[in-house]
Amino acid sequence: MLPAYISNPSAALFGGGIPIDFGKRLKDGYRVFGDGKTYRGLIIGTLCGILIGLIQNILSPYIGLPRFPILALFCLSFGSLFGDLTKSFFKRRLGLERGAPLPLLDQLDFVFGSWLLSFIFVREWFLNSFLYEYGNVIIVILIVTPLLHLSVNYIGYKLGVKKEPW
Repeated sequence: MLPAYISNPSAALFGGGIPIDFGKRLKDGYRVFGDGKTYRGLIIGTLCGILIGLIQNILSPYIGLPRFPILALFCLSFGSLFGDLTKSFFKRRLGLERGAPLPLLDQLDFVFGSWLLSFIFVREWFLNSFLYEYGNVIIVILIVTPLLHLSVNYIGYKLGVKKEPW
């Protein structure tokens, strides 16, 4: 999951610039995604996730981790940001502004996005990695991720990268 975990904070850290929705609003009057979702963040966040996965692949023989197929790295990294974009879309539809809390979805959106794309495009790898070979890893991820997410966001808040600590 490290490629998915790295993509989101990398997008926040290195993002900015042109918003993915180009400032457009839907008929409900709300932005499609908001200013926090930018092309630079999407591209750099995805590349950072892929890079960390490639580093894991290099280290895998020495630390006993499985190797990632390149498509799996893309699905985990881009899927992470896709999940975050999807959550932002629905937050706007609910009338929630950028940064407004949406408990559990704020912490797990990127996990679901990365799993969805992985299931669609690298299904055998996904099933082997998350269900068959490592059994309860999905349950562990669903428990540990919200704690990690809140911790990383709090650090980002203290560093001035994020406006909210959640």
